Amino acid sequence: MELTSKQRAQLRGLANGIDTIVHIGKDGITDNLVKQAGDALEARELIKCKVQENAMLTAREACTELARLTRSEEVQVIGTKFVLYRQHYDKSKRKIELIRDRKTK
Repeated sequence: MELTSKQRAQLRGLANGIDTIVHIGKDGITDNLVKQAGDALEARELIKCKVQENAMLTAREACTELARLTRSEEVQVIGTKFVLYRQHYDKSKRKIELIRDRKTK
């Protein structure tokens, strides 16, 4: 699912109020970290991550790689932090209702 610019803006606004729950350190993106991020996405749909100063990755690289491994969408990257979103597959368990972008013809 590709996010539209309006949906991305909505998610960026929601991300302002959440705490960073995934920290990437000198070990980089490990299997444990991918599992932690995947579990957090399953529970919350929207997570904020931070790349520590001693990490060998930039925030952009970490965001792209973690999004690929968790099958999530990149929402934004600012400085050392980034936000990921993955919609829950079960409609009844979704916590975030994305706005629908109207297509104009």
